[in-house]
Amino acid sequence: MTTPALVFGFLLATLYGSLFHFWKGGSLSRLLADIVMAWLGFWGGHALAISEEWHWGMVGVLHVGAATLGSLALLSLGHILAPPTNSSD
Repeated sequence: MTTPALVFGFLLATLYGSLFHFWKGGSLSRLLADIVMAWLGFWGGHALAISEEWHWGMVGVLHVGAATLGSLALLSLGHILAPPTNSSD
């Protein structure tokens, strides 16, 4: 894995987490959780694509297709398991 691929992967996953947070809303801590979930899902999807030898949706050495699906799956799961709380202050 090259350094540019790592940087591009983290930037793309951060974008996914930020856009998901913009869509669903929440607090600053929820934004950080969304970004971390996007990172974990992205690199998990990338690792799964490597282990299963999937070669669709690649950008250079990065399995962007599977990584994107992994990121979206983990973001959705995180939203279902820990929905944002609405404070009535």
